[in-house]
Amino acid sequence: MIASIPSQEATRLLIDWSNGNREAAAGLMPLVYEELRQRARAYLQRERPDHTLQATALVHEAYLQLVDQRTTTWKNRAHFFGVAAQLMRRILVDHARRHRREKRGGGLERVEFDEALAPAVSRNLDVTALDDALKDLTKLNPQHARIVELRFFGGLKTDEVAEVLALSTRTVEREWRMARAWLRRQIFGENSDDAGR
Repeated sequence: MIASIPSQEATRLLIDWSNGNREAAAGLMPLVYEELRQRARAYLQRERPDHTLQATALVHEAYLQLVDQRTTTWKNRAHFFGVAAQLMRRILVDHARRHRREKRGGGLERVEFDEALAPAVSRNLDVTALDDALKDLTKLNPQHARIVELRFFGGLKTDEVAEVLALSTRTVEREWRMARAWLRRQIFGENSDDAGR
């Protein structure tokens, strides 16, 4: 949970980092590392059992890309975790696509579809299918796509997503329901009458 990180210290370091202090990025790592690992571990638990990418490697790759962000003006710790979620998504999707190419189209990359996103029955989902659907959703409604990305790939809770996107919790809950219903239709071909759940 984002709140577990010393908020003021993380925000101060992020602002210093935005102002060009490269040392601030090094000071931030001990504050965010375990939280990033927990998020990566939780996401990778949804992957296929023989997945070759480990949580530590995912965190390190994402963190290297985060540190390389020169144009980002960090607002706060929630913003940081939002960007981290986006980077982890890209890394995992790229990894899935490489794996798929290596197998010449055989063996799809599978993840357990998030219970909050899936209907009552549990399903497996091709991570690249989710990524493709999110690209389509981004064209239709970028905010809905961002909410899905933060919830599914970032593991953020509704109030954390609201903080990242500067929205009310109620707005995030409503748009999350609509985005889930749209994704179910796109990925599973379902007509979801349970969008209000």
